[in-house]
Amino acid sequence: MTPDEPCTAFAGERILARGRLADVALALRTATDASVLVFSDETGRVVDLDLRGSAEEIVARLAPPRGRGRPKLGVVAREITLLPRHWEWLARQRGGASHALRRLVDEARKADRAQPRLETERAYRIMSALAGDLPGFEEASRALFAGDEATLAARIAGWPRDIRAYTLELLRPSADQSPNG
Repeated sequence: MTPDEPCTAFAGERILARGRLADVALALRTATDASVLVFSDETGRVVDLDLRGSAEEIVARLAPPRGRGRPKLGVVAREITLLPRHWEWLARQRGGASHALRRLVDEARKADRAQPRLETERAYRIMSALAGDLPGFEEASRALFAGDEATLAARIAGWPRDIRAYTLELLRPSADQSPNG
């Protein structure tokens, strides 16, 4: 994750902090709750934070290591391994290999938007971590994977407000998956 990615911190069953990862990390420095879980709003995965040191040190640890690429444009260079036939095909494409790969990835992302699988998995990670022991968890999980949001909402109606609201919120496409993303 990067310092600007959205996340949510829970202390037990209530939301303690929300927003950019850097802001949440700094807010948690002063939190006295020992059992805080921070979740990526994009993936639903737990985020481990190192809250030692000054505010500047905490934020610096959140930044991804600087590598090759054009960081001001958001371009990050990473290594990929392809077979010679793949490189040959890419070399023949309009705009070169990088342009062709970006175009292929964007087309695949658009195709994925029709599949709610990412939102379902994201919501399930949160449900498992925060509500795995709550009444109706199994029934709610079945409704979630069946794509039955009305039944899911009914099954989790008795859960703590913040857990219930966050679970339902994560069923909506993330900014990365939105039609304009």
